[in-house]
Amino acid sequence: MSKKIVQNGELVLRALAKEVPTAEIDSKKIKKVISDMKVALSKEPDGVAIAAPQIGESLRIFVVAGRVYALKNGEEDVEKIMDQRLYPDKTYINPEIIKRSKKEKELLEGCLSVRHIYGKIKRSEKIGIRARDENGKIFTQTGSGLLAEIFQHETDHLNGILFIDNARDLRELHPEDLNNHEGDE
Repeated sequence: MSKKIVQNGELVLRALAKEVPTAEIDSKKIKKVISDMKVALSKEPDGVAIAAPQIGESLRIFVVAGRVYALKNGEEDVEKIMDQRLYPDKTYINPEIIKRSKKEKELLEGCLSVRHIYGKIKRSEKIGIRARDENGKIFTQTGSGLLAEIFQHETDHLNGILFIDNARDLRELHPEDLNNHEGDE
């Protein structure tokens, strides 16, 4: 049975998530948490990323859907975009934002844990992040656009912050109401 996505009001969403000890990254427990996150994310057609607290696990892990990288690479074939072998989900363990642009952009943002509520939020346009992968290897990555937004949104989750804490003009919108937004984090 897969885990449900925790909704606003659950304490785990407001807690500072715990670091994953490097020696435990390869453990059955952490592998199961990551697997549960990927399954939960795959069941949300408008979801682009998920943090461990969103499935009730207070751990510093988030996963970005492979389709985000497919779209970033300019892929247009829907079957290829959804193919996990071509564009697998990417896991970030103990992520840290190491660089952010001063230039910000106001974005319409939503969240899988605050369903159908959207608001305008300012985010840095470019982000540099350092994390460990599923094998414990350290890597760095920069992102702009949607990826930069995801890095900031998911890092906020790990720090007990929801986008609604900093967004303005909050309103309820359903998928059919959204024309130009690329997804919920």
